[in-house]
Amino acid sequence: MTVMTDTDFDVIVIGARCAGSPTAMLLARQGCRVLLVDRASFPSDTLSTHLLHPPGVSALRRWGLLDEVIATGCPAIDTYRFDFGDFTLSGSPGTTGSPVAFAPRRTVLDQILLSAAGQAGVDVRLGFNVTEIAVEDGRVVGVRSQRDGRLVTERAAIVVGADGLRSTLASVVRPHAYQEKPRLLAGYYSYWHGLGMSGRFETYVRPERAFAAWPTNDELTVVIGGWPFAEFETNRTDAERHYLAMFDLAPDFAERLRSARRVSRVVGTAVPNYFRTPYGPGWALVGDAGYNKDFITAQGMQDAFRDAELCATAIVDGLGGRQSMPAAMAGYHTARDLAVAGIYELTTELATLEPPSPQMQKLLLSLHESRAGMDLFARVNAGATPPHELFSLAG
Repeated sequence: MTVMTDTDFDVIVIGARCAGSPTAMLLARQGCRVLLVDRASFPSDTLSTHLLHPPGVSALRRWGLLDEVIATGCPAIDTYRFDFGDFTLSGSPGTTGSPVAFAPRRTVLDQILLSAAGQAGVDVRLGFNVTEIAVEDGRVVGVRSQRDGRLVTERAAIVVGADGLRSTLASVVRPHAYQEKPRLLAGYYSYWHGLGMSGRFETYVRPERAFAAWPTNDELTVVIGGWPFAEFETNRTDAERHYLAMFDLAPDFAERLRSARRVSRVVGTAVPNYFRTPYGPGWALVGDAGYNKDFITAQGMQDAFRDAELCATAIVDGLGGRQSMPAAMAGYHTARDLAVAGIYELTTELATLEPPSPQMQKLLLSLHESRAGMDLFARVNAGATPPHELFSLAG
């Protein structure tokens, strides 16, 4: 379809990473005139767990981009292993139709997504610093930036903020925030060479510590770990020492790690947990700009992909007249929140690193007794199965 408005673009998307580029690409594939801007250059890295669970892999397949990711040499992950000290659960994270996960580096994945947006006909402008959100009569109408010493305005029927936790658009429109929870976990990671993973995602849960490892591009392994946010200030001046020390809580893993070589510095952060109303007059939010939760379940990229699909569909329906724009965007809002309600609560509970309740401990031990139970636990952690299906087993 072709969407016509009396503005320069149908849609302007701010932010060209894993929320913004897919949103722009999907809109352009539906005939929208889209401007995609980002102040960064690409390829470039960003703080990220960059684990793409099977639901996110399915999105890449739908978009025709999965083969490009596989061609980068990023290994498939077919087993999720959860070591609780006294017992271990090991299962498949996916379904027959989408059985594996991948963890492509952001330098790789973001470039693939950006290129796909350009190939779809999106006007891509990098090194573009949005200095102001243009608002007229309470409605967002575009963005402004400095170009050759001049303040230039680019106008659109709707502006999408895909610009992360510190979204410029969100700071202006000030969306309603709800179900907010504080920072719960301080997490740090680095890359290691020579740590064989054999297609596994491994997590180790210990008192007040949790850490995990999974393979990525260039024969490297992401090794990430964290502690309660209450220790953030105390540990931040020597985060590397605390990061390395926690692995001794799993001696077998620590021994494997000693035979590997760390090839990057230790970096990390702690993030808030929130929902924001993701739309208003002339604007929408996708990805972390509209919804964020702790990275302990590594859901961020597939959350961004889901939002991109839901938001792009709503915008096309609104611009094309199939629904009013408010009704279409309200549908996006409802669908997003329904999709993540259960995993949001589970993630924020896990991020406290508090010991499981006796009931949860009993449930986990019962899962250990069957392959089907362990597969179910893996799928829930991958976001492929709603958590309520797991907790219903507790009676």
